[in-house]
Amino acid sequence: MILIVEKPHDLPGLTGTKMGPTGWVKVEQDRVDQFATCTGDHQWIHVDVERAKAGPFGGTIAHGYLTMSMINLFLPELVEVRGFAHAVNVGLDRLRFLAPVVVGSRVRAVSEIISAEEIKGAIQSVVRVTIEIEGSDKPALVADTISRYFPES
Repeated sequence: MILIVEKPHDLPGLTGTKMGPTGWVKVEQDRVDQFATCTGDHQWIHVDVERAKAGPFGGTIAHGYLTMSMINLFLPELVEVRGFAHAVNVGLDRLRFLAPVVVGSRVRAVSEIISAEEIKGAIQSVVRVTIEIEGSDKPALVADTISRYFPES
């Protein structure tokens, strides 16, 4: 179930709140191939299905940065912050790739509000996002996302 936050100034009181899980998303070869085309990363472990069958994972795997970019796919299912003029993505802290996502696997996300505080006239939040792989004891990745919400005029 999505966490609705009516205004950014409510975020500091929500530290420790856990959100998710999201729905599952199957990682298909087409998504991996499109990511390879966009980034120019055509390493065989991602795009050469036949060669990857004999590789260390028994098939192609998603790029780590593709899995990371899926955070943007999952965040709207986890939290919706309202009541701000605009927001900016400040970046990530503590990004760790913990397990490969074999093509054909399903992934989903869970998250937790780690911190929220006023910074430079805005509320900055840190949300830890964990992307889980169905059937795996290890998540694909854990990353702390940093967002800054500027109040309405």
